Amino acid sequence: MTVKLFDSELKVMNVLWKNGDTTAKRIAEILGGEVGWNVNTTYTVIKKCIAKGAIERSEPNFLCHAMISQREAQESETAELIDKLYEGAADKLVACLLDSKRLTAEEIARLRAMVEELK
Repeated sequence: MTVKLFDSELKVMNVLWKNGDTTAKRIAEILGGEVGWNVNTTYTVIKKCIAKGAIERSEPNFLCHAMISQREAQESETAELIDKLYEGAADKLVACLLDSKRLTAEEIARLRAMVEELK
């Protein structure tokens, strides 16, 4: 399932991915402390996620369950980024990342291992 999540929705989803099923009240408490949202803001964003099919609500206590995994969201966002900024060419994204950051020997070894697995 591909669902386009905006930054605010990702904040809610991150709480669920980190903590598992969580009540809306607890999500509001967490995001109130982390980003300063009030309860109404949090509930509005949760309802948007429910409407998109990213969250399922159950009772009692407005329990929220993530319907998409963090990995699915990452893959969708990465594919969109590659299409939008790199003409659909993943190698251009990787080249840009490699040019912009000095990699450690450990990071280079992990990248080599990943490339070998793709062969």
